[in-house]
Amino acid sequence: MGNTTNASEEYTTKQLRRVLGKKELISMGIGQIIGSGVFSLTGVAIGYTGRSVIFAFLFGALFSLAVTIPSIFAGSAVRLRGGQYTMASLLLGEKFSGFYIIIYIVGNISIGMYALSLADYLLALVPGIPRVPLAVAALTLFFVINLFGVKDAAIVQNVMVIVLAVALGVFAAVGLFNIEPGYFTNPEPPLFAGGWKGFCMAAIFTSFATTGGGNLVNFSGECKNPTKDLPFAIVLSTLVVTALYTIIGFVAAGVLPVEEVMYQSLAVAAKEFLPGPLYVFFVTGGALLALSTTLNATFGWVTKPVLQASVDGWFPKKLGVINKKYGTPHLLLILFYIVGLIPVISGLDIERIANMSMILMNVTTFLVVVATARLPKILPEAWEKSTFKIPKGALKAICYFCGALLIFQNWLLIEDNTPEIIIGNIILLVLTFVFMVVRYKSGKVKVEISYETEEDGE
Repeated sequence: MGNTTNASEEYTTKQLRRVLGKKELISMGIGQIIGSGVFSLTGVAIGYTGRSVIFAFLFGALFSLAVTIPSIFAGSAVRLRGGQYTMASLLLGEKFSGFYIIIYIVGNISIGMYALSLADYLLALVPGIPRVPLAVAALTLFFVINLFGVKDAAIVQNVMVIVLAVALGVFAAVGLFNIEPGYFTNPEPPLFAGGWKGFCMAAIFTSFATTGGGNLVNFSGECKNPTKDLPFAIVLSTLVVTALYTIIGFVAAGVLPVEEVMYQSLAVAAKEFLPGPLYVFFVTGGALLALSTTLNATFGWVTKPVLQASVDGWFPKKLGVINKKYGTPHLLLILFYIVGLIPVISGLDIERIANMSMILMNVTTFLVVVATARLPKILPEAWEKSTFKIPKGALKAICYFCGALLIFQNWLLIEDNTPEIIIGNIILLVLTFVFMVVRYKSGKVKVEISYETEEDGE
């Protein structure tokens, strides 16, 4: 029986190494957010609303807030070893956690979007290289880096974020001096060219670019001081990147006629005003590193919720085995490597990948956001000690407002999507519900308490 105990210890989030501090979390947060949208979706947002994209970035911050609220409040109260999965289980009950984790896995098909975008920017620099092999190579590189542990991945992230910040600063600073006259006074097409619906769709796409900060909660099990450092890093990285995005959107929509930049990558705008060497630096140090930091950060945090779900019995425990030398769940990394490969190989376009990911994740996120209002009742002692503690009435108002924003967002996404995607999402949700019921009734699911206070973790 002694051997059985030792074996079971290999499959637990308690073994995750607590090595991340505030600096690493901020770096991971900025890198995660920047790459997840400004280079991939700014052109899409311009296509929906023209030069009003500058306002769309600001309005989109509200949608970002709606997604991030649970991570900020729950993450400030307790250590969430299973990240977003633990949060869902804590707030909505252990049965719902099985539903959540399936949608979580499928929703992270967006990993493929980052790889495809990275390939597109490489093609802008060196035309003629095959796109799909490039995207596969990018996925493979950061998959391998994260096999060697989150600490090493964080070091790589710090270096890339510094270079990335310089490259984006060059784009913004030089671009501001090359804006076409009449951006606000006589724009063509006029501001809010796509009407209120086009503007809201643009805000949704820009919000997809700024929601990555909330994913930092999946590092909770590997933080030195999660309840203080995580919320701070989430808020700071989101605010910094939103401000930077607004300037970049202003430049991207203003240096060329709108019809030349809509649905295009930022490389099109950059080529117009950046001299040759600076253009090459922007594409390599900016676009490529932005998407690289996103892929790197995503492979770092994406496995932790599924690791805890495997511990709890939603999947075979062996799926969550942790490499003893590097402290990484290598089989789960392989799982998400495959998830990222699916859209790359199948040929899905970036806008469709983003749509599929957002619709699915918004369903479960809505439930978690509304349930966050119950946090003071569920964890009264931890809530009293939380650095983000606010009056219960204010917490409810914020959570319900953010829930309403998510409903509005999904309504717009559903209206703008094809019947095939809507039907596919409905089928997936039904199958996920069936999986939850059948697996839970099988008796194999034994959900452990995977959250702890700072005192518990000492």
